[in-house]
Amino acid sequence: MRAVVQRVLEARVEVDGIVVGAIEGPGLLVYLGVTHGDGPAEVAWMARKIWDLRILREERSASDVGAPVLVVSQFTLYGDARKGRRPTWEAAAPGPVSEPVYEAVCAELERLGAQVGRGVFGADMRVTAVNDGPVTLMLER
Repeated sequence: MRAVVQRVLEARVEVDGIVVGAIEGPGLLVYLGVTHGDGPAEVAWMARKIWDLRILREERSASDVGAPVLVVSQFTLYGDARKGRRPTWEAAAPGPVSEPVYEAVCAELERLGAQVGRGVFGADMRVTAVNDGPVTLMLER
């Protein structure tokens, strides 16, 4: 599992011109990619890591201040462009495998106490964010 985590002042996701998920910050925007074999251990680790990561101002975490988290599915995090000009997506888990894992990460974040906004899995989304810092980290489990 991979995640790109950005510290934001605000973020939103639109599908067909309709806002489907949004957060007012400060908070975190998370792009989440799922690979083959990701399961409950990866879900628990990733959710806890995102929630407790001290990247907000004054070295605080989302859990410290109750900051919201917007999670967007992003299979392209597993794109491999080392050869040629066209990336391969072989390392990305297919939708029927990755969607329940994505939903499980969102649910685990909520269980930990996060207010979670979501994108729409598999949709053509428009993501808008106001980065803060900017601070961007890549997490992998």
